[in-house]
Amino acid sequence: MALVWKRPLALTLLLALVLPALAACGGATAAPPAATAVPATAVPAATEAPAADEAPAAAEGTALPEVDPAAVSGNIITAGSSTVFPLTQRMAERFNDEGFAGEITIDSIGSGAGFERFCVAGETDIANASRPIDREEIDACGRLSPPRTPIEFRVGTDALAVVVSVENEFLTDISLEDLARVFNGEVRAWSELDPSYPAEPIQLFSPGSDSGTYDYFVEEVLGDDDTRLQASGAQFSENDNVLVQGVEASPYAIGYFGYAYYAENRDRLRALSIEGVVPSQENVDAGAYPLARPLFIYSDATIMREKPQVAAFINFYLSFVNEEIVDVGYFPAPAADLDAAKSAWLAAVGQ
Repeated sequence: MALVWKRPLALTLLLALVLPALAACGGATAAPPAATAVPATAVPAATEAPAADEAPAAAEGTALPEVDPAAVSGNIITAGSSTVFPLTQRMAERFNDEGFAGEITIDSIGSGAGFERFCVAGETDIANASRPIDREEIDACGRLSPPRTPIEFRVGTDALAVVVSVENEFLTDISLEDLARVFNGEVRAWSELDPSYPAEPIQLFSPGSDSGTYDYFVEEVLGDDDTRLQASGAQFSENDNVLVQGVEASPYAIGYFGYAYYAENRDRLRALSIEGVVPSQENVDAGAYPLARPLFIYSDATIMREKPQVAAFINFYLSFVNEEIVDVGYFPAPAADLDAAKSAWLAAVGQ
């Protein structure tokens, strides 16, 4: 098996992948969903759980048909969020380790660019996203020939980490209000935020505007207006490792990205508490951490029926993601949301 990663324009994971001849998926002749899908923020119809008399849910949650990775074949193309990238990478590696011999390509290009490849170019099978798909993107999917109806699968939760270098000795906590003042350029030196802080210029590092992480930060911290952030002199990159290196290099730098990249570099970076709350499993579960957000993958029922390998991989992903997600650096999705994703899979393949 060859393994090649591609970050923004240069980080692709090629994994051996074989996809199941899902014998139990006898819905191949079912009509594809309508192109006018409801926005994912309202959960598209195809992602809703079946009626109570149809749902296979048990007391322990919805179960999917067992997948044998060694028994399936075919290629899969997935692209999108740099935040979801390490989780999809881990699930693809495990799929391969358990016998899959095809090829999975995973491009880390940002959620927006991932939706463009899925809904405009129509060249990927799965879109990775750290934000819900929007109406404009859903409409673009519907204009493809054949049209696509995006199906949303919740796979986890991220606590967005606001970080400084371990060499920063003056900042441990920041309010959302002050975080906005820093990233919209209202304060340019740390001493303008607090006279006890050094009179040194603030160096800003941010994901680029194609990133779902950027979209989330702008919405939650900057009031959905990025005008001043774009004029702040921040360094933007779709590559989270570039941001890590930038923040690490200066005690006066500050940046933000998915929690997994902080966890990977906790010996070089320090995560700030926000409003006095640290990013942790307990605080995410309790809803106390103010910058927690859902993580998704998206596909389409027609793709899943015509490419059973795609359906097999998504099945495998949903079935085993909770065994891997904490080690990757994220947090499990609420059980009800993961069950809804599994029910959406069953509906998509006609079960």
